[in-house]
Amino acid sequence: MNVQDKLTALRGLMQREGLAAYIVPSTDPHASEYMASHWTEVCWLTSFTGEAGTALVTHDKALLWTDSRYYLQAGIQLEGTTVSLMRESDIDCPKIEDWLIDNFKSQITNHKSQIIVGVNPEMWSVDGYKKLRDRLQEAGISLKSVDLIRPLWTDNRPAIPTHRFFEFDTRYAGESVHSKLGRIRAKLSAKHADAMVVSALDEIAWLLNIRGNDVEYNPVVISYLVLEQQKCTLFVLPEKVTREVSAYLRANDITVKGYEEVFAYLHNLTGTILYDGAKVNEALFEAISVMAKTINSQSPILVAKSHKNDIELAGIRRAMEKDAVALTRFFRWLESDDTRKQMAAGKVTEWDLMEQLHQYRLMGKSFIEESFGTIAGYQGNGAIVHYAATPETAAPVYPKGMLLLDSGGQYLDGTTDITRTVWLGGDIPEQAKRDYTYVLKGHLMLGHIRWPRGTRGNQIDALAKQYMWQAGITYGHGTGHGVGHFLGCHEGPQNIRTDMNPTVLEAGQICSDEPGIYRTGKWGIRTENLVAVTPVESTPQATTEDEWLCWETLTLCPYDTTLIDFSLLTDQERQWINDYHAEVYRRVSPLLSPDEAEWLKQKTHPLPLPQKEGSK
Repeated sequence: MNVQDKLTALRGLMQREGLAAYIVPSTDPHASEYMASHWTEVCWLTSFTGEAGTALVTHDKALLWTDSRYYLQAGIQLEGTTVSLMRESDIDCPKIEDWLIDNFKSQITNHKSQIIVGVNPEMWSVDGYKKLRDRLQEAGISLKSVDLIRPLWTDNRPAIPTHRFFEFDTRYAGESVHSKLGRIRAKLSAKHADAMVVSALDEIAWLLNIRGNDVEYNPVVISYLVLEQQKCTLFVLPEKVTREVSAYLRANDITVKGYEEVFAYLHNLTGTILYDGAKVNEALFEAISVMAKTINSQSPILVAKSHKNDIELAGIRRAMEKDAVALTRFFRWLESDDTRKQMAAGKVTEWDLMEQLHQYRLMGKSFIEESFGTIAGYQGNGAIVHYAATPETAAPVYPKGMLLLDSGGQYLDGTTDITRTVWLGGDIPEQAKRDYTYVLKGHLMLGHIRWPRGTRGNQIDALAKQYMWQAGITYGHGTGHGVGHFLGCHEGPQNIRTDMNPTVLEAGQICSDEPGIYRTGKWGIRTENLVAVTPVESTPQATTEDEWLCWETLTLCPYDTTLIDFSLLTDQERQWINDYHAEVYRRVSPLLSPDEAEWLKQKTHPLPLPQKEGSK
């Protein structure tokens, strides 16, 4: 079927169900950032392949909401269909619920018919479903739980992945399953809860010390979990469980049931059940027995997972060293005479850079895959924050201008994420130097602060923006996100951004530090390190008895000093750069060949510091 055939078939089911509209979001039942192709329903229905989009179908209209990252892509992919693009980042674009209310206003006012909107409850979190339902009910519109895509998408629908998963050894995890289960059960007891239902894949993987490859860039296992005080049940497709994993789960008193059996299990579960309404889907919630009491509360696993133990932190440091070796080899290759000749001839594209970096990472022991799709943005493409080149669309890269490279790796030891912006050749515009230096100054300032315990990420966000703000520049993305340990590159609950987040920054958490400046059509500049929260030793300057915290910089890769406007740097910032580069060389050079180590030595050569008055 083409798009129009699918819309016609969907409208037929809508009429049978008495629906005036049907909403299809770009989500899966596990609130995943990345999802298996089995759940790419928006793509199937509309042909739009972007990661963020929501389709709305009425009996005479079809609309797709997406943000500014995907306007160009959506415009191309929707061409020739009857699906209209709704540019949700535009100030005059209505929200879906507001559009529905306005569209059906006359029918509601004149009581012509009951307006019912349908959604698949598996694709909506409990909180998201309630918010939509309440908003529509205020206007006299009802919300109905019904899956209309499953009966339509029968041909060539990818199956739910059946890849076998494996035990994540305690020598990497740093804590046994028995210990983790005990800690979380204690948290449930404190909430007076008898059980907890878990749908977030990274939380299940962390709690049970298992990993898989069901979702691209994320070593997780598609499953559900119900944790009780005396039982722990994993709901997963049986073909995914090997004999070794089965023995491992039995040894830890974990029962295995079929993936879809979770609904019947919840229906028969009594007592008080805790769930995280931001993650657990509405279908699971609706399956819970009416005899049970429920508590909607942030998952205690989410918080526990964010605090890395000493073994995890040690592993992440090892992963950073391996990643640093790959990055050193890549940037050395990028500067080589042969590569520059190939670039000058137009024979090197952004995709080629991505492939080359992947090959260098593959050489690292315990490397599994990238932690996200590498962003290699040359010149103006670097200004597209979530730019994604393909073999067909990748731009040629020449030995001049700006390159933004945002990449990361999944190692058994840990997860990495780094962005470096480099100049490939030619005269550097003064504006480019100023932009790069403003970004670097904010990055350095954020990375070197200390704060009293109880501080939140939004309280320090402005530190990374202060210099560019004074120049009338800002950026729209977050300054920092949490990072998992051989799990999701983006994890919560901690972050650094302007939005109010009640989560405080605490020892063991990992964040990114990544301010940026983006000039449409010219360049994008972003500098990113991963940093870990660590306690500060007592200092005589402290005026309170509060516990103080700071960052440990984990990433090991030099900055491009050719892009720095040194007139904008303070002596302290020069020293920070020198200290960091010295640490990069100390940690990474022993892992390189002599030629590679010499290249790194040149890249980490100390910046000159102004001589003190009276010195020679």
